[in-house]
Amino acid sequence: VKPNVKTKILVAKDAQKYSYNLTPGKSEEVFPLQMGNGNYNICILEQLSGNQYKVIGQDTIELNLNDSKAVYLNSVQNINWSGTNQAIQKARQLTQGATTDREKLQKIYDYVISHIKYDSNQAFALTTDYLPQIDRTLNSQKDICYGYASLMAAMLRSVDVPTKLVMGKSSYVDTYHAWNEVYIDNQWVVVDTTVDAALYMGKQKFEMIKDPSKYIKTKQY
Repeated sequence: VKPNVKTKILVAKDAQKYSYNLTPGKSEEVFPLQMGNGNYNICILEQLSGNQYKVIGQDTIELNLNDSKAVYLNSVQNINWSGTNQAIQKARQLTQGATTDREKLQKIYDYVISHIKYDSNQAFALTTDYLPQIDRTLNSQKDICYGYASLMAAMLRSVDVPTKLVMGKSSYVDTYHAWNEVYIDNQWVVVDTTVDAALYMGKQKFEMIKDPSKYIKTKQY
């Protein structure tokens, strides 16, 4: 990536596409292939001006997985984790002795909703280049919905529970939102730690697994 030149990667399959900013100074970044098996067209784009970009490289790669859930166990740009992260060490500590994925989910969920508060100041100061950092969220004990969902996904993936970071709309909030889908008991379930942290702090009643009809998904990672 050239310094001072905005560079993006575009990952497209059929009519679906996702774009990501490449981070200057990073020699390697990982992005998901989350649109199912088949051929993906990958383009590297360099900004000319405003919304105008030129293609500086492209390739086609084929995905052929026996288990599509494997995509949701990796570290990627916006769910960036490794064993050295404090948040990942905390996840492993919390789930010691847990025998099922549901139990792992419950322990990590309980920790997140009781320790992380919503950061409304940050919500107003966001830039389009914002990326969550799980240890920042863990240590500051506050974040926006994107940070909550990234932290949950990273912690759960690190203990082998397939987890999606999902974006879209929810009837629980009036702004663009982020939450998780977690694979337990042979199905994907909706979990929303942002909403539940607020309900927990307000000593209100809530259920961990949400009604999917209250959510409209536009992106998943």
